Amino acid sequence: MTCLSSFSEFDEGLKIARELFNKVGQTLIIDEEQMSSATALCACGVAFFLRAIRAASQGGIEIGFHSDEAFTIAAQTARGAATLLLDNDAHPEAEIDRVTTPMGATIAGLNEMEHQGFSSAMIKGITTSTEKVTRLFNKD
Repeated sequence: MTCLSSFSEFDEGLKIARELFNKVGQTLIIDEEQMSSATALCACGVAFFLRAIRAASQGGIEIGFHSDEAFTIAAQTARGAATLLLDNDAHPEAEIDRVTTPMGATIAGLNEMEHQGFSSAMIKGITTSTEKVTRLFNKD
């Protein structure tokens, strides 16, 4: 994911840059004021999602898989989840609802993660990184 911004007088150059970056992934044009937020969500976000995969693989070890198997399962599951969202242009909650059954294992696990602060921790990590990036960008 690449986020770009520019002054309006450089729109043609921005169009060319977007075409180049689209060769390696998706590109989004944003306002310059959002660049700190984009840095936290995109650049720092890679580590956040890697940490979630690491945690999932550790859970896999705890339930009986060898570490290499747990890692492969966790990473492939993360890839599948992201592909599902992107290919279906879907909201995460819509896809969660499709795989969550009444009184099932998925909802039990999701509720436990929420009780332990999963979403809050992710949100706080992103906002903390944004604040740090903003301070770094604003140093003169």
